[in-house]
Amino acid sequence: MTGLASRLVVTAAGLPIVLGAAWLGGWTMLALVAFAALLALHELYRAGRAFRPLVLAGFGGTVAALLGLQIGDVTWMLGGALLTLPLAFLFVLFAQTRQSVTVSISFTVLGTIWVTLGLAHLVLVRGIPEHGRLAIFTVLLTVFATDTGAYLVGRLVGRHRMAPAISPGKSWEGFAGGAVAGLFTSFVALYKAGYLEIWESLVLGAAVVLASVLGDLLESLVKRDVGIKDTGRLLGGHGGVLDRVDSLLVAGPAAFYCLLALGAT
Repeated sequence: MTGLASRLVVTAAGLPIVLGAAWLGGWTMLALVAFAALLALHELYRAGRAFRPLVLAGFGGTVAALLGLQIGDVTWMLGGALLTLPLAFLFVLFAQTRQSVTVSISFTVLGTIWVTLGLAHLVLVRGIPEHGRLAIFTVLLTVFATDTGAYLVGRLVGRHRMAPAISPGKSWEGFAGGAVAGLFTSFVALYKAGYLEIWESLVLGAAVVLASVLGDLLESLVKRDVGIKDTGRLLGGHGGVLDRVDSLLVAGPAAFYCLLALGAT
């Protein structure tokens, strides 16, 4: 199966599940986010095994953060995520590793902050009173449109490398195509919805588009640093779970705080 065909199969199978969980919200969405977070965290820690991450500490912080968010609020989410640090200190006392303790703990905490809190912000977006369902659908579809537009346009007409030292496959033409697709999606999703003004929907779309691209580049930088092409093979042409959610890890927080700034939360 070609890379493109594999992408289409995974998208066709996965997109309804993601959108269905987003539609239902609550514990259903939390379960999907937790599943994705733990798989992505596992891939990250496996890719960076040379840094000797304290896996159980990262998993513990992830579970605590997501449960804290669902049962309590954002304060408990942050408290749960911070639990990663004392757990890492505790586990490092029993870990037999020659790696620097600072490096080991830092990489462990990076996973919780980057992966777990990034995905947790999607739950925060879904929890916006009255308009949470519309907001999360807009964010997810805008990220999907941005990624798809960038991929297709980049393959067709991409000539000028965007960040050759980080991700040689990305082009400025692809970025432009993804940006247009993402902005259009955000505009259409919110047009006459009575939630945001037109200019606000475009601001949200721009924030999500830029954050999506940044998230993709950030993961590419990490992969280059640890010397791998993909974080896994679970999703075929999409690579691993972390390869699939990389854009959301930055787009989720960007969307939530953009909506917060617009007074739409």
